[in-house]
Amino acid sequence: MTLVRLAARPLLASMFVVGGLDAIRNAGKKVDAAEPVTDRLAPLLQKAFPQLTDDPQQLVRINGAAQVGAGLLLASGHFPRLSATVLAATLVPVTAAGHRFWEEQDPQKKAQQRVHFFKNTSMLGGLLLAAVDTEGKPGVAWRARRAAADVRREARGLARSARREAKLARAQLT
Repeated sequence: MTLVRLAARPLLASMFVVGGLDAIRNAGKKVDAAEPVTDRLAPLLQKAFPQLTDDPQQLVRINGAAQVGAGLLLASGHFPRLSATVLAATLVPVTAAGHRFWEEQDPQKKAQQRVHFFKNTSMLGGLLLAAVDTEGKPGVAWRARRAAADVRREARGLARSARREAKLARAQLT
């Protein structure tokens, strides 16, 4: 792992660990802001995960736990692409719920929420980069394309060989 990755991953993950712990501990304080988003997401989540609750406070805690877990994995370099993807997925509803600057009337609060909104979109960009970072190693998609090309090349070679053998067999019969 390069020195940049060694430093960047914990730096990127730190906000999620701290924010996730805060969401777990203080979920009740975040419910009012989260409800517009949880009301929309709960039916979709319950289709995918029927055992999941639709209680906004529990959903805030679940999101916080996901942030803590994925943040610690990213910071430690374990499953960095998966953990960055999970963090990106948790960041979207947090941003939509917590930083709705377009709804603020007070100019000072609106400016503050706009800064937080764009801070989160910047973090989302960093997470997306981390999610596709293969550390210079081929990713699964590249390996799959490469394997398919190898199979096609091998199949063409086998077809040529089979035609040649068939031609030789016909020549020996005549």
